[in-house]
Amino acid sequence: MTLPAPAARSTAQRVRGTAQGVRGAAQGVRGTTQGRTPSWRLVWMLPAGLALLAGLDAGLLLLGLPAPIDGSRLPRVHGMLLVLGFVATLISLERATALRRWYGFSAPALLGAGGVLIAVSAVPLVVGQSVLIAGAAAFTLIYIPLWQRQYDAALLTQMLAAGLATVGAIIWLGHDGMDRVLPWLIGFIVLTIAAERVELARITLGPTAGPRLLMRAWAMTAALLLGLVLPDLGAIALGLTLLSLAGWLIVHDVARKTVRAQGVTRFMAACILAGYVWLVVAAIILLFGSASDQRSYDAVVHAVFLGYTFSMIMAHATTILPAVLGIRLPYRAAFWVPAVVLQIALIIRLWVGDGFALAWGWQLGGFMGVVALLLFVATALVCAIIEARSPSRTSSLDKALSGKGAGAAPHKETA
Repeated sequence: MTLPAPAARSTAQRVRGTAQGVRGAAQGVRGTTQGRTPSWRLVWMLPAGLALLAGLDAGLLLLGLPAPIDGSRLPRVHGMLLVLGFVATLISLERATALRRWYGFSAPALLGAGGVLIAVSAVPLVVGQSVLIAGAAAFTLIYIPLWQRQYDAALLTQMLAAGLATVGAIIWLGHDGMDRVLPWLIGFIVLTIAAERVELARITLGPTAGPRLLMRAWAMTAALLLGLVLPDLGAIALGLTLLSLAGWLIVHDVARKTVRAQGVTRFMAACILAGYVWLVVAAIILLFGSASDQRSYDAVVHAVFLGYTFSMIMAHATTILPAVLGIRLPYRAAFWVPAVVLQIALIIRLWVGDGFALAWGWQLGGFMGVVALLLFVATALVCAIIEARSPSRTSSLDKALSGKGAGAAPHKETA
């Protein structure tokens, strides 16, 4: 059977395919949450959670602050623990859930296992690195059946981004240091989250959003390849592509309007816009060339991987995690606390610490960043437990799914 060419699929068909995916995920959430039994997919969150905690511990060690575990190798693998061990595991689990095939879960399994292995000093580092490469490659392959199911430029962008993560993991295996790996991880994180944002806000971003994003993704890939030969020019090119992407998203994302709303809509929009701002900050720093000195390197790393990445995770946690893990995670005003602490932490770290070269600002901002992420995890856990122990309460998600709320299914363009 010959598959139709991508051009033959109309915008209406692509939107309809996305809507079907939303309804499928919504039905899965309804089935699990009504029975109040979390999904077995929670198993994959255990190694991801361990990688997150190990990465935060490593962050404290790098700051010269007391840490629960004084692992000798943790500072060396700090970045990979958080980016591939935690974030990539989380995203690949979401993609495997959308695929609904058993082999799709090999990606989060390998990425999570790799994150744990690189944190254990007794295991040769090359073993953990090899498992991470296998996990990133499996993550990339997930998108092939997803693409065959639905021709879409946003999916191609995510596949390309996963490929960048694979290249970054390979470079890390042969290069003792993160300076050459960093740009590839930036490409992976930025493009993956941007593509998921396009999927969630497809209608407001317009039918050409996917192709426009894919065009910028290829430009970013070209910048990364240039950086392998000419690091300074590659960094400048990467900064330009990041600036173009962030500017396009800021102008067209509905979050600019919904930030004036109330409740979860306002919270999501505020986090999304904050993420875009930090992406602009990183792009501007890269315009001055390769982040070779400690201050510019620290600023770029944390603007992207804390400011952009975790702001986006906080924004979408109450909509993505229920669909993936089969839990109820209603929005509560308490989510504002870790989100605000994270933004303050980044301002102190990047402005006072990196900008003015003041060690206390660097340490205080870093410590507050760790506190913000732990607060967010604790807030999510407490909210999920409270909801699970309230049998008489029907969550807003269940109301929407049963047609008793404002709509028949959760609206993916809340922010």
